[in-house]
Amino acid sequence: MHCQPDLIYCYDGSFDGLLCCVFESYEQKEIPLDILSPAACQPLLFSGKTIVTDARKANRVLASIPAKMGNPALNFVRRAFLTSLARKEITILLFLRLGYRYGPPVINMLTNEVVHTLVKAVKHLERESHLLKGFLRFSIINDVLVGEIEPKNFVLPLLAGHFCERYPEERFFIHDKTHGMGLVYQPYQSAVIPVGSLELPEVDEEERTFRKLWQLFYDTIAIQARYNPQCRMSQMPKRYWTCMTEFGPEGERANHRGSGKGQGQDDVNRKVLEGRKGDAIK
Repeated sequence: MHCQPDLIYCYDGSFDGLLCCVFESYEQKEIPLDILSPAACQPLLFSGKTIVTDARKANRVLASIPAKMGNPALNFVRRAFLTSLARKEITILLFLRLGYRYGPPVINMLTNEVVHTLVKAVKHLERESHLLKGFLRFSIINDVLVGEIEPKNFVLPLLAGHFCERYPEERFFIHDKTHGMGLVYQPYQSAVIPVGSLELPEVDEEERTFRKLWQLFYDTIAIQARYNPQCRMSQMPKRYWTCMTEFGPEGERANHRGSGKGQGQDDVNRKVLEGRKGDAIK
């Protein structure tokens, strides 16, 4: 079976929709050139084939993955779907075709370009979600803990368990500005929902006071003589700064007073990463 150079699958962007694309590929004995979500399907230079999401077909493919490749492969594919990898859908399809052929060993076939590409993307997803468990900052707005993130990957499903267990009696909202999604939690109930344009209300005076205290703490414990910005950025990548309280609005303090802090601050960053300081209620 060869790739059809003039065939594009268009699906609804859901994981079940992608599984239906896998079903279609096997049923019609064809491999599309690409699989595109609705936004990417217009306009197309090639003929687009719309794949309708069918729960029955999706469940058949879903059940076949652990049966043929093992549960680790199913977990791997679910995570691969959350990545920011370009053309992830067609890469996942090609991975599953390999899995149906070789079985459980497919997950360790790192010399294969398809497998290697997905493994690298999933590692990036997992590393980003791990970092955000420490880098996420909450503010209290209308008695709700509110945090904002700008991740490259869709990490909310991976963050949900961590923060729901950490704050089981709180109400919180994590806004993924990149993907227009939000994690909403109230005691023992959580959901990941679409969020359109969102403008958060101004924080109150008490919250501003706590932010200033946190920034004062950040400045006070730093050691000027051990200034090492390169080390700090390796521990706390710069793209996360705009959403972090200690750097102030839009990360402006990171480029002024904050940037004069050295490796002593990196000790704090490591504590933040381990969850000792970073996501505390401020």
